Amino acid sequence: MVKRYFGTDGIRGTANGTVMTPELAMKVGQAAGTFFLRGGHKHRVLIGKDTRLSGYMLEQALTAGFTSVGMDVVQVGPMPTPAVALLTREMRADLGVMLSASHNPFHDNGIKLFGPDGYKLTDAQELAIEALIENGAPLAPSASIGRARRIDDASGRYIHAVKSSFPEGLRLDGLKVVLDCAHGAAYRVAPEALWELGAELTTIGCAPDGFNINDKVGSTYPQALAAKVIEAGADIGLALDGDADRLIVVDEKGQVVDGDQLMALITRAQHKAGRLKGGALVTTVMSNLGLERFVEALGLRMVRTAVGDRHVLEAMRANGCNVGGEQSGHIILSDHATTGDGLLAALQILAVLVQDGRKASEVLACFKPYPQLLKNVRQEPRVLEMACVKAAIADAERALAGTGRLLVRKSGTEPLIRVMAEAEDEALVARTVDAVCDAVRAAA
Repeated sequence: MVKRYFGTDGIRGTANGTVMTPELAMKVGQAAGTFFLRGGHKHRVLIGKDTRLSGYMLEQALTAGFTSVGMDVVQVGPMPTPAVALLTREMRADLGVMLSASHNPFHDNGIKLFGPDGYKLTDAQELAIEALIENGAPLAPSASIGRARRIDDASGRYIHAVKSSFPEGLRLDGLKVVLDCAHGAAYRVAPEALWELGAELTTIGCAPDGFNINDKVGSTYPQALAAKVIEAGADIGLALDGDADRLIVVDEKGQVVDGDQLMALITRAQHKAGRLKGGALVTTVMSNLGLERFVEALGLRMVRTAVGDRHVLEAMRANGCNVGGEQSGHIILSDHATTGDGLLAALQILAVLVQDGRKASEVLACFKPYPQLLKNVRQEPRVLEMACVKAAIADAERALAGTGRLLVRKSGTEPLIRVMAEAEDEALVARTVDAVCDAVRAAA
């Protein structure tokens, strides 16, 4: 069955557009609340959000929905997505909700749901909730309507949990760090955690105003961080995205380091320390062939999944692995978290940097990437079924046969077709990507 509302990472759309409205948010609260009303205990849902203007509106609409079916609501305010997952489990809540559109501009927003175990919902659960949205959920009797309250110590709980992953006795004293929080959900907790560990900290993207989230800052725009690292003479730069579930790093030379290199570093460190589980790193079809060769040289496997951190986590659990992630910077360390956590991953990188004693540019250059090119074409997914596009893809695959690979897929959050190729011959990569993009663009 095809889902109407849920995409690859929750429900997402333009605030007050055709999907992401207060009316839908209230219905989601009623439907999800009803689905998780199990047992005779007093039920509770935890709601967090990032810093988008529409978060105020949607938070209240969700609260109305949940309380109307008999659930108590705990609001924690701006908080990273992984913090919501963690706090849902720690506070014994029946359900967790994060209001965020991740790396998208301020005018978008989204609803991400977590079960009582802190994991994102399954397809079956999302379909059941969609059925309740469509058919309506029964309201609670007047005497059973839920209550809502806001708690103030949530950030401290999350900071403590993240710091517990950092090696005992190790500190960041003397390390010059530039931190970019994308004017997003981690603008308070991330600087506080690094300061408590002793880092000499410079921050950017830590002054949200409701409109500036991800606006020329954060993990999808590392240029601002790179410039600040050079200006400050810093040892390393860390960039989070709007909901702080992904990390991109900049070395002391201002060079951007993507999630593939970060996963390589963490995998090698965990393997060397005897803490890597499952004998493998789990990542997606987007990760570079150079990473795969690096992992194999360590005597390990690399398990590839479809794009999306939920697919990565499912494969991690199936293979008994504790390290996985995406090239985009979603890194899941399942010994400490149930979802991607940019701050948690940053602390593992900083720990290796301090213990190694070398410069970031040396420590983070784990492998030489194969030439890889990704381009996006704004088109509807249906064009992938057209004969002219299929023919262009087949031609590109023949050109790359034996030397590289081609990946063409639709975006899970936007009307985009993503075309990626990689091979040892950079010119060949460029030609094949351009040829497929031209065909997609020309498709009616």
